[in-house]
Amino acid sequence: MVYIKNWTDFETATTDLYARAPSKVRYSVKFVPKSGELVLKVTDDVKCIKYKSYSSIILNRFESLNLKLLTQMSNSRRKPIPVSTLGISTPNAETPERGGTPALENAASASNDKATPAGAGGTAQVQNQGQGKSGGKKKKKGKK
Repeated sequence: MVYIKNWTDFETATTDLYARAPSKVRYSVKFVPKSGELVLKVTDDVKCIKYKSYSSIILNRFESLNLKLLTQMSNSRRKPIPVSTLGISTPNAETPERGGTPALENAASASNDKATPAGAGGTAQVQNQGQGKSGGKKKKKGKK
């Protein structure tokens, strides 16, 4: 069990190993939070491939390898996401009176205009309350 030092070599060896014997391949992940060590191990009981890293940059690569292996293991392909669920507006949805600006920005600026005067008055009231009274809640004395 020798560690592979290059990520691309590990990724290709992993996918090749899985392609050879998909029913026998096991994939394990070990993370040690104290030292930040990530160990990936892929084996088919004959050949063992390991990769160790202390870098957090590897996590994106690790996630893409996970996705690739899981799609192969589930024997399915990813379904394309419909455009309507992504929240992307089409150019036809914009109205000419807005001048091409989305409705969300106008609503946000209108709410900010209303919130500004009330916010200023609210802070002045809080300051005045503290000046007239010097007390607060009395502290309770312990029993003797």
